[in-house]
Amino acid sequence: MTSDSENLSTSLTAIDSDIHTAVSGGMPSAIADLSDLVRIPSVSWAAFDPAHVRASAEAVAALAEGTGLFDVVEVKQAPIDESSELGQPAVLATRKARNGAPTVLLYAHHDVQPPGKDDDWDSKPFEPTVKGDRIYGRGAADDKAGVMAHIASLRALKEVLGSDFDLGLALFIEGEEEFGSRSFANFLTQNREALTADAIVVADSNNWDEVTPAITVGLRGNVTFRLTVRTLEHASHSGMYGGAVPDAMLATIKLLASFWDEAGSVAVEGLTSYSGETPDYSETQLREETGLLPGVSPLGTGTILSRIWNQPSVTVTGIDAPSVANASNTLSPVVSVKVSARIAPGQNATDAERAIRAHIAAHTPFGAEVEIDDLDLGDPFLVDGSGSIFGEAKRAMKDAWGTEAVELGVGGSIPFIADLVRVFPAAEILVTGVEDPHSRAHSPNESLHLGVFSRSVLAEALLLARLNAGSHTAGR
Repeated sequence: MTSDSENLSTSLTAIDSDIHTAVSGGMPSAIADLSDLVRIPSVSWAAFDPAHVRASAEAVAALAEGTGLFDVVEVKQAPIDESSELGQPAVLATRKARNGAPTVLLYAHHDVQPPGKDDDWDSKPFEPTVKGDRIYGRGAADDKAGVMAHIASLRALKEVLGSDFDLGLALFIEGEEEFGSRSFANFLTQNREALTADAIVVADSNNWDEVTPAITVGLRGNVTFRLTVRTLEHASHSGMYGGAVPDAMLATIKLLASFWDEAGSVAVEGLTSYSGETPDYSETQLREETGLLPGVSPLGTGTILSRIWNQPSVTVTGIDAPSVANASNTLSPVVSVKVSARIAPGQNATDAERAIRAHIAAHTPFGAEVEIDDLDLGDPFLVDGSGSIFGEAKRAMKDAWGTEAVELGVGGSIPFIADLVRVFPAAEILVTGVEDPHSRAHSPNESLHLGVFSRSVLAEALLLARLNAGSHTAGR
């Protein structure tokens, strides 16, 4: 007599094979749909046309409708903070679970970073271009590939199982992740019931390399702000008063320099580090992946990955000051800089902000006036990898990629994950992604490796099929 567990194993084996076939057959249409999404310049920043973000949301909603799997598909907006201003449009699609099956929430975002200068791209940023095994374009990797990974995995699931299966689904495709997810918390509150799930798959992170999958277990948080330094009521002649009157540029340079020690490590008292272990990663690999020039030394101390994953960093990402072309012989009265501080797992973003403010107050030279505004905070994140669905996700990755998944830390931040943890504390959060170290997300010549994309879709489709097949039951 064959046991129920043996029958389930045989069923899963057959379904796994069919999922492989369906994902492979669906790749051409998935890449074509991804290309269509990349052509929509859905930059969510305030200076860009919001009509493009709306068009992108509607295109994603049409793709969700096209799967035929959801009971409801909507384009929705939520207010920003306590104001009446609405955030950018997001897509929310839901399907109720049946017979005690779990519900999985699939998250990605359809907005993109600004393209930067066209001259820095080898091809037009919003014209998807395939070269070799990569497709280039703004959003091709971050994160319209994440959107299409969900859509493609759902298409494969339907092809194999039909539309009459038990697994519950919620698809949440955000429209302002690149602009700080300003309405995210309100969106969760307004749509809490629809978004409640046993597992949340966040498709917005990296893989170890083009042939090795990863699941992200640690993310740094962020404290981002504009720092304005004033020393004069108006500009003055640098020849007549230079040497006696401190200009804002000098004060800014001296203040910024205090953020780091001689090795380039962060020297802000009160910013902490995390003691987690890191895999082997060589300086040679760092140079190859980042384009670090031969004569330039890496910053900091400790293992390279501990500097990126587990230690704080401070980066000046922009400066408002007279340009070289427009420079006159004057003492600058005011200078503003954009500062991006990343904080290690284990530290609260509010505590980190206090430490940075105290450091600025203690190190501002010449009695200069300083102002901090345009503040954005995001807490770091550590994953509890003990859950059964987390283990199932790693097995699906191994089967799809042919190698074990690396548990990855990431130096970047996904601040909204802290909101997900707060609102859905019982859900297992799986931070996956379709990027690799050469994707150049946020940079010119952003690209998606098509092999990584295919294997990422397969891993997600296998996970969904196995959860539906009864490997787990809902635990809410």
